[in-house]
Amino acid sequence: MLNLTVLFVLASVCRAFYLPGVSPTDYEADQRVPLLVNSLTPSYSSQSRNVKSIIPYDYYNKNFNFCKPSEGPKHQSESLGSILFGDRIFNSPFELYMLRNESCKQLCSSTYTAQQAVFVNRKIRQEYNLNWLIDGLPAGTETLDGNEIYYSLGFPLGQVTEDRVPILNTHYNIIVEYHTTRAGKHRVVGVSVDPYSERNKPAEDGSITCGSEEAVELTVTDDTQVVFTYSVTWVPSSTVWATRWDKYLHVFNPSIQWFSLANSIISVLFLTGMVATILLRTLRKDIARYNEIDLTEEIQEDSGWKLVHGDVFRSPKNRMLLSVFLGSGAQLFFMGGATLVFALLGFLSPSNRGSLTTVMIVFYTFFGFVGGYVSARFYKTFGGEAFKLNAILTPILVPGIVFSVFVLLNFFLIFAHSSGAVPFGTMLALIAIWFVISIPLSALGSFLGFKREAFSFPVRTNQIPRQIPTQPKSLRLVPSVLFAGILPFCAIFIEVYYIYNSLWFHKVYYMFGFLFVCCLLMIMTTATVTVLLTYFLLCAENYHWQWRAFFAAGACSVYILLQAVVYLVFKLSLGGFISNVLYIGYSVLLSFVVFVLTGSIGFIVAFFFVRKIYGSIKID
Repeated sequence: MLNLTVLFVLASVCRAFYLPGVSPTDYEADQRVPLLVNSLTPSYSSQSRNVKSIIPYDYYNKNFNFCKPSEGPKHQSESLGSILFGDRIFNSPFELYMLRNESCKQLCSSTYTAQQAVFVNRKIRQEYNLNWLIDGLPAGTETLDGNEIYYSLGFPLGQVTEDRVPILNTHYNIIVEYHTTRAGKHRVVGVSVDPYSERNKPAEDGSITCGSEEAVELTVTDDTQVVFTYSVTWVPSSTVWATRWDKYLHVFNPSIQWFSLANSIISVLFLTGMVATILLRTLRKDIARYNEIDLTEEIQEDSGWKLVHGDVFRSPKNRMLLSVFLGSGAQLFFMGGATLVFALLGFLSPSNRGSLTTVMIVFYTFFGFVGGYVSARFYKTFGGEAFKLNAILTPILVPGIVFSVFVLLNFFLIFAHSSGAVPFGTMLALIAIWFVISIPLSALGSFLGFKREAFSFPVRTNQIPRQIPTQPKSLRLVPSVLFAGILPFCAIFIEVYYIYNSLWFHKVYYMFGFLFVCCLLMIMTTATVTVLLTYFLLCAENYHWQWRAFFAAGACSVYILLQAVVYLVFKLSLGGFISNVLYIGYSVLLSFVVFVLTGSIGFIVAFFFVRKIYGSIKID
């Protein structure tokens, strides 16, 4: 186990993350290098140390009034995952030619109305970034961390002066690093942009000189004339194409993440080992004691989990809902596991935008078979007979809840005129994938699950339910469930924090080795805590353990939601109603998915634990 852990932790810092089959683009001297533009996104404020909005906007939104190509903007092809995450990539009027430097070139002249000025000034105050792409590399801003230079994604739309006046960046100094191969070809290995606010004015002969010290302030009372200019500098670099993403994938204070991971591993393994040891010793004593008792009177006088052997496998309430959740949880588990393996093997390249989301959708779709099978098998074990309804609800209920909330949040994005709003065609594509592929596969899994025998029980269930004695306060629903969710959350909360940073600060997340180890720790703690709580419930002669085990294992999601709230208060400063609704809505969706996933893991482990211990004792 230790060797496996070390292996996957080392995999987290590997640099080999390019998709097999993705080849570099070679350019000749003076060959045009396309510059593509993507959505504008809010950035992390270095001054206030928070994010003020989470709504992306189309680059060619009329309010920004940026220069357009002469033939009009053309949308570039994107993957499904890229579209879902708000990418809207278009061509641009910038003319870049390999090795050809440009000192000051006019792009276009734009006139901003007072209404447009109000909009742009607000986005400058919210610290929005422009996001460009050259040869698949995002244009970044050079940042120094110690002695190391790296690129932060995007560059600012404008700045706010010391007098709190927003100024618009109108001149872009584009610096492109290139590497020359042995064959004499040139490859782009780095892109950075230094933006400036310059009120440059063309001369009568049409020429223009850059470097004006007068900044561009968009007035909100009258129209403002703006001239956009740019310069291009080509810089040779020793960086090879295979490692060109290294400057973008930078982790601040990596020692903190390593320390947190090591601390989590030691703590979780110690606690899990301690709990498992105590539990196994106690169980051995219980089983030995129960198997030595021969007289019925002694059994009746005894207390413990053996007394509920005739009720422990009684069908749970709402068995349909529980079985559907278990099927969906199994589907999510296999999807997450397969995605993490793909990421660890280097199949998810940051240059292939949206590949992570696309792969997750593909795996979730095809693992619908697993969801249908698990749901049907447990539903049959619970004694259910509405097989058709189970086969229908399994692929529809949980995805339907997620999709409904997703569509509702999408209406808020549409109302805000955000580029993050998913197009109608993409929605239809998702529905088609759902109904044409996922649901039939789930139905096939349900059919095979119903054909299999139900899980056997080592003891018979009594016809008359046993009365449950008064339970101690520590085993009541709320305190026991909340306590059970703490340990799994402690194993994962550091990586959840980095995932939040990636989502809301628009950073590239690539530490999949850390995530894999943290997920293993979370699974171990979820299983251990759920088994322990189930054992205590049975010792208290409470045989209603099924839903309690599911809730206890899923309680980790409550703390993830609380972490999201804390993150909202201390890391974000969302002033708009729509931004807050979107953040809370997406956080609730994430928590719900984690609840179904971890709840299913805990229940399945507890189910086989209960079968095992009752199969180890003699029942008269």
